[in-house]
Amino acid sequence: MRFIDIQKMAVHALGKNKIQTALTMLGIVIGVSAVIAMVSLGQGAQKLVQDQVAGMGQNVLQIQGQNQWAGGGARGSSDQSQVLTESDVDAIRKEVPAVSKAAPNVQAQGQFVFGNQNWSSRIQGSNESYLDIRGWKMAQGDFYTENDVRTAARVVVLGKTIADNLFPGGDAVGQTIRIRNLPYRVIGVLAAKGQSATGQDQDDTAMMPYTTIQKKMLGAALPRIQQISVSAISPEATGAAKDQITSLLRERHQIRPGQPDDFRVNNITEVAEAAEATTQVMTLLLGSIAGVSLLVGGIGIMNIMLVSVTERTREIGIRMAIGSRGSYIRMQFLAESVILCMIGGLIGVLAGVGLSLAIASFMGWPSYVSPQAATIAFGFSAATGIFFGYYPAHKAASLDPIEALRYE
Repeated sequence: MRFIDIQKMAVHALGKNKIQTALTMLGIVIGVSAVIAMVSLGQGAQKLVQDQVAGMGQNVLQIQGQNQWAGGGARGSSDQSQVLTESDVDAIRKEVPAVSKAAPNVQAQGQFVFGNQNWSSRIQGSNESYLDIRGWKMAQGDFYTENDVRTAARVVVLGKTIADNLFPGGDAVGQTIRIRNLPYRVIGVLAAKGQSATGQDQDDTAMMPYTTIQKKMLGAALPRIQQISVSAISPEATGAAKDQITSLLRERHQIRPGQPDDFRVNNITEVAEAAEATTQVMTLLLGSIAGVSLLVGGIGIMNIMLVSVTERTREIGIRMAIGSRGSYIRMQFLAESVILCMIGGLIGVLAGVGLSLAIASFMGWPSYVSPQAATIAFGFSAATGIFFGYYPAHKAASLDPIEALRYE
């Protein structure tokens, strides 16, 4: 008997009881679709982390001031969280070999007004190196220069969200807007970056020289800054840069051995790697949980196939009596099981893709449907058919023809 004949007989047998066949496939459909959906959401989360890291810039470290706690009390006043100064930035740039660029950061809030349009947003202040450190591009115009920083020029670079709201359908570059009742010239528009991992609109921001914010918005040329962004000379040098910066700032801030730092150096790469490792574990966990449903579906197929063997015992006896070999009987039942799982697997892959996209759309969570994951899930469904279908097929092939013919 040819293999194609065995397949035809298997399809014919499955078609006799369509409801039983559909219910048998349902377990595999649910299992495969659950695996595809969970893995896709997990991989989407990983891709989101990678995109966020890329958006933060290459080899970036963030230095933040913080209160020092020692002996059960805080050293200094409550506003001493801002312990970083412009001279710290210059020292890091000149004295730390592993650092290529450094930029001070200050922030303020402002109301942007142009004609009858207005928009409230945050304003970030830094120097001319900020875009290179953070890997941010310009969509229109230019970024401010070293001379703008030195003279505290009233110039501003708008994020896309602000530009679109103040100048709908128009060109923002060259226009003069008012921020806190002072005129500022728009010299550029930042390239769009979209939402962050926390859902914050990264384009709802504006940038200007940090000296401008200090003198025009914070009321005085404050010696302290809120944060320092640093770019290491290479990805491999971020660890060395962190150690060198820590040593330099402890010396500059006169922190004695045993005392805690009054600053914190965050290696964005390390944070990103930790976040990515977490999402990988979650992906494996979700995939494993979904895989249990696939296992349950396989057990369901085995049970239904055992019932089918019992229902068709007399038919098997007749076939054996007229000369059909036990190996042919085994192959037919095994073919039925594999066909059930493969069809169920195909439907499950399509349902899983649709389910992952629906969940992503509903929750605002990214989804990445991996062709590799879909192929593995489909292949696993076929393997499930062979594994769980072999015992019922073997039982059918092992029936005694005489006893089978007597079966009522």
